[in-house]
Amino acid sequence: MAEIVRAGIAIVAQLLIDELNNLHAIKKRRPRRMWIREWIKRRNEFGASATFLREVALEDPETFRNHLRLTTNQFEELLSMVEHLIKKQDTLMRAAVEPRIKLQITLRYLATGDSFSTLEHMYRIPKSTISKFLPEVLKAIYEGLKDFIKFPSTEDEWLKIAEDLDKTTNFPNLLGAVDGKHVRIIPPRGSGSYFFNYKGEHSLVLMAVVNSNYEFIMIDFGVNGRISNGGVIEYTKFYDKLKNGTLCLPPPRSLKNTNHSFPFIFVGDEAFTLRPDFLKPFNQRELDHDKKIFNYRLSRARCRVENTFGIMSARFRIFHTAIGINLKAIERVVLACCVLHNFLRRKYASLYTPDNYCFDRENIDTGTTELGLQCNMNNLQRSYNRHSNNTAKEVRQLFMDYFNQNGAVSWQERMIR
Repeated sequence: MAEIVRAGIAIVAQLLIDELNNLHAIKKRRPRRMWIREWIKRRNEFGASATFLREVALEDPETFRNHLRLTTNQFEELLSMVEHLIKKQDTLMRAAVEPRIKLQITLRYLATGDSFSTLEHMYRIPKSTISKFLPEVLKAIYEGLKDFIKFPSTEDEWLKIAEDLDKTTNFPNLLGAVDGKHVRIIPPRGSGSYFFNYKGEHSLVLMAVVNSNYEFIMIDFGVNGRISNGGVIEYTKFYDKLKNGTLCLPPPRSLKNTNHSFPFIFVGDEAFTLRPDFLKPFNQRELDHDKKIFNYRLSRARCRVENTFGIMSARFRIFHTAIGINLKAIERVVLACCVLHNFLRRKYASLYTPDNYCFDRENIDTGTTELGLQCNMNNLQRSYNRHSNNTAKEVRQLFMDYFNQNGAVSWQERMIR
């Protein structure tokens, strides 16, 4: 009986082997896919880098600048800073994409938010290749330019910022204007409402401190948009150091024609918590004449950070879209745009933001404010449940009295009518 069973198993096994051999014999071999599409092979002859950009660099520099947001000289300077970080070796199979083309595609992506498919057709680089090198180039831009965002580390550096802000905003002892903005994203699959903000969009928050020259002196990015009130700032290293007293801020000092000591402070909008070192406006429901004056003077100072966000989002219009790449790459997009903004603002301000550029401007004769570039990134939600201590209220009262007396400016009455 056992021999019959073994014989049966052997017959079945042989039948299965024969069937597999037959299938293998008749299976058609799939045609080998091409290594690279023919029209992509011709990028060195017909791609945007070889044709359009080369032509406009010689014949129409303004179009070149509009295309990449950099002039030819600025582009070459930036390329020299990052080339060694993004250059790859050629292989026996194919030549590596040139650093120049990588940087051009990355800058175009930041300038427009174009899809990878659009960039593929324009530059004749496969979108799969673009998706691989884009984060590397963004990281290289930040690494090459990160020194253009320098957070003060000494009292003298803070005093220089305060001096410049006093000259431009008439707000003494001011160390920076603070604000946060929602950067729209396409949320990762399965994230649910984790990034869902109060505007009904998915976002991550960019928090920044800005100086008198519309430059970022501190940026922090990555808090999910669901935390959509002033609590976002509490997740930053800046705020930790502010609370712990480790920012090396200058000691309080008296102002001109006063006998009081005024602390050095930061300013923000209603979304933040009032602190002795961080002032925000009075609630609209409790305004009288003196409080209106204070709110106006604080608004003049806070306008610095609003304009900075507006400039950056106008120049790098990827902020006008919902960014649809992975979260780590989105962070690199934002950091790269911030350092590029500072680089251009500090070294090429006359080209990046000309004198006739649309900043928010005050008409002190008519008492009106002319709004300039509007930031496409959403404000933080107002905070209603963050209580302030008495010391913070006393500091705000001290500045309010100063602005209504010894520190008054001639046009402020017209601006609150």
